[in-house]
Amino acid sequence: MKILVIGSGAREDAICKSLMKNVDNVVFCAPGNDGMKFSKIKTIAIDENDFEHLAKFTQTNNIDFTIVGPEEPLVNGIVDFFKSKKLKIFGPNKKAAQVEGSKTFTKKIMAAAEIPTARYCEFNELTKALDFLKDQEFPIVIKADGLAAGKGVYIAENLADAKVVVSDLLEGHKFNTQKIVIEEFLEGEEFSLMAFVDHKRFYPMPLAQDYKKILDGDKGPNTGGMGAVCPVMNISKELEQTAIETVLKPFVSELYQQGIKYTGIIYAGLIKTKKGIKVIEFNARFGDPETEVVLPRLESDLSEIIFSILNHKKLESIKWQQKGLNLGVFAVSKGYPTKPVFGSLGDRDSFKKCPLAINYAAVKREQEQLFSHGGRLYLMQAQAKSVEEAQKKVYRELQKMDQANIFYRRDIGKNSI
Repeated sequence: MKILVIGSGAREDAICKSLMKNVDNVVFCAPGNDGMKFSKIKTIAIDENDFEHLAKFTQTNNIDFTIVGPEEPLVNGIVDFFKSKKLKIFGPNKKAAQVEGSKTFTKKIMAAAEIPTARYCEFNELTKALDFLKDQEFPIVIKADGLAAGKGVYIAENLADAKVVVSDLLEGHKFNTQKIVIEEFLEGEEFSLMAFVDHKRFYPMPLAQDYKKILDGDKGPNTGGMGAVCPVMNISKELEQTAIETVLKPFVSELYQQGIKYTGIIYAGLIKTKKGIKVIEFNARFGDPETEVVLPRLESDLSEIIFSILNHKKLESIKWQQKGLNLGVFAVSKGYPTKPVFGSLGDRDSFKKCPLAINYAAVKREQEQLFSHGGRLYLMQAQAKSVEEAQKKVYRELQKMDQANIFYRRDIGKNSI
């Protein structure tokens, strides 16, 4: 099959490489990145929000179907646009993508489905939000009601910090925010549960755990994700099944009952609290960096899974590796997430010689050198029998890379040891 993947990050790199396990597939990525060119991924210089040119490319090149990686084109309605052109595309339409595009929309779906989540209030006026904060217990969670590239969630430890965040969002309109959600802080073990969704049917993937904070020990501001591990060794199979039955199943069912025929990926960000599993967030696409450690464990053909779902054909089973685990660590620009530096990452050979799998993100190639071109640069990952063995493999190879302009956490997987 000929397949187009939309996006430019490590998640899209991982999706492309999973599709290419079937050697008969020809995989394009738009716009992709320069690191992807090390493999046989065919990068196409079309922006992910240029729907007209993307659709023309699929028509001209007889693409069998398109997969949307990032959230922004989904929320902007790329699926609706492609369907209007009679083109097959994997992802939720604009209405369904509100699952990620609007925190309040999703909270209302959860309430209707009786899915446990944090108590919350929503605000679009600064004075009302500030008055509300005066009577709250801290820490408290403040979320931008919209897309913020994984950086729109804040944990305020006290009233002073909360006022600054609320003012930045509602007065300064950071991330173009017009509305915020303030919700109770949930304490416990976080994990991610993704699933393929075909209207009423859904097919769960193995649990993953990502690490959002910039510094070791889960310190500092949130990022788009500093690394991930799959499966999650400290979450039992019983708890995993509970998450499927009490979160995924009712959520997918409620969407369908409300007339939302969801097709694509559902991502549930969950937390194991003293009072049971609760939902932190839902997303409308593959998680990043979870995808980079989940898809390498897929033994079934990803292209056949998605083709079947697009044709609403029931899947009998999806096979996943049962032994060991996959662990990935992101190398990010120094100064990330606020002011990433730009500079050399080393020569091409240093990357090609690496014995571990690398998923490329914000990198540019000039002659034989790679340069940083954003915050998260590349994710290095390994499969091993244990977390300790995987950590040894990844950190040994990361240490060999040019360290001048990169930074990475050195405790990814710590929860599972």
